[in-house]
Amino acid sequence: MSEKRRFPESFYNMTTVVSVVLALIFFSLIVFLFLIDLFAHQGSPYMGIIALIILPGFLVLCLLIAIVGILRARWRIKKGTGQGPLHFALDLHNKKHRSAFILVTISGVLFIMASSFGSYFAYDYTESVSFCGRVCHKVMAPEYETYKLSPHARVACVQCHIGPGATWFVRSKLSGSYQVYSAIFNKYSKPIATPVHDLRPAQETCEQCHWPKMFYSQKLQTGAYFLASDPANPRTDITLAVKIGGGNPGTQPSEGIHWHMYLNNEITYISTDKQRLQIPWVQSKGADGTITVYQSTETPLTNEQVAKGTKRKIDCIDCHNRPSHIFRPPDQCVNKAMGHGEISPELPGIKQSALDALNTEYKTTNQAMAQIAKSINDNYQANYPDVLSTKGPLLQAAIEAVRKIYRENYFPEMKANWSAHPNNLGHLYSPGCFRCHDGKHVSPTGKVITNNCNTCHTILAQQVQGQKQRVSIKGLEFEHPMDIGDAWKTTNCSESGCHGL
Repeated sequence: MSEKRRFPESFYNMTTVVSVVLALIFFSLIVFLFLIDLFAHQGSPYMGIIALIILPGFLVLCLLIAIVGILRARWRIKKGTGQGPLHFALDLHNKKHRSAFILVTISGVLFIMASSFGSYFAYDYTESVSFCGRVCHKVMAPEYETYKLSPHARVACVQCHIGPGATWFVRSKLSGSYQVYSAIFNKYSKPIATPVHDLRPAQETCEQCHWPKMFYSQKLQTGAYFLASDPANPRTDITLAVKIGGGNPGTQPSEGIHWHMYLNNEITYISTDKQRLQIPWVQSKGADGTITVYQSTETPLTNEQVAKGTKRKIDCIDCHNRPSHIFRPPDQCVNKAMGHGEISPELPGIKQSALDALNTEYKTTNQAMAQIAKSINDNYQANYPDVLSTKGPLLQAAIEAVRKIYRENYFPEMKANWSAHPNNLGHLYSPGCFRCHDGKHVSPTGKVITNNCNTCHTILAQQVQGQKQRVSIKGLEFEHPMDIGDAWKTTNCSESGCHGL
């Protein structure tokens, strides 16, 4: 009597059987990893690379090999050549069968356990910041290095880029898959394009920790600024009260920046460039439903352009667009280093010399390290030779500080730096606040989006080197360190050609 089989005879060949067994193992691992990622506290966008791309690839390959085995077996059966189909028999009364069965069972259990634990540790690693920043090191080096120096350096990448919930979990898988393809086949842009246009709304990520309704105070901010155009490096100190604002009208005072534009109003805008630096159209919807539209008097949009334009509802990221990956401008970095003494203000012309070295274009970081030292040393050799002998240690310390600034903010291999990734928080080095608050966005009734400095901050104290400190709790009018008349009132800081530009 012939043995009854569930599948055609052509199925029972070594190639097909082994391939099917491996396919079942890969399928089990896919399910296992998917369940881990599904029930994890924070999902990893990179887990999908393993669970939804790599393992399924091996699964499909095994199934294709199994099909080839079946076709080959059918061909051999028709031709009457080769060995017949495999026959499996297990007799546990037979010592050899029993020993083989025990060996295979133990090996199989150990293999599954090792695969499961290995898969879990792989999952845990792909969820880490180290994996995000180091695996694609060349591509992600600028983002990783600036992230480590940011206020969010202890916040995992997935918490901001993914957040909780299943919908964005799935979207992250698709996005992560394309990123892997881009990295493997060198399809990524240099620098990495920003802003990320499909980024999750900040209300679902940032506001899990930062709650604008609980912002109801002012922030004291001090800064030291050194004039590059004067070899004596004259210093100006400014103390500001930044009106962060916010608040809940039921429990706390409601005022300031966050309350005015974020909580009390719903702001929508249209930008005409990919970086969202040009904003000619703004719409404000008040708490009572009143809608006010503002148009730039310099670059107004037609009705057709407004109808076709992409309208974006403003959220945290439109102003705080570099919360973690911060590429700081050279002027800001040098001011800070001089204020802290890393770069000595005693070195004549050091501010301008440092800016010149940082603003030079280099092809690699290694080239920059060598050329920065040469540029600064050559400048002092030509213009201040006595400094080399009298203040040599201070000059070498300054060179190392400038090199450090470059390493932390410039990545020539990826063409990433502060000018490629402008920071919208402020208005000294990029349009920032003045994208809308330029005094040139006007409503049909004549209402203007103000550019009054005191709207967002109050100058409490200012001292220009060599002059008496001015102090007022009610606020001071800004005094520019250089005598430029009233030009600072009509020209945006980022357009002036100063501040490291």
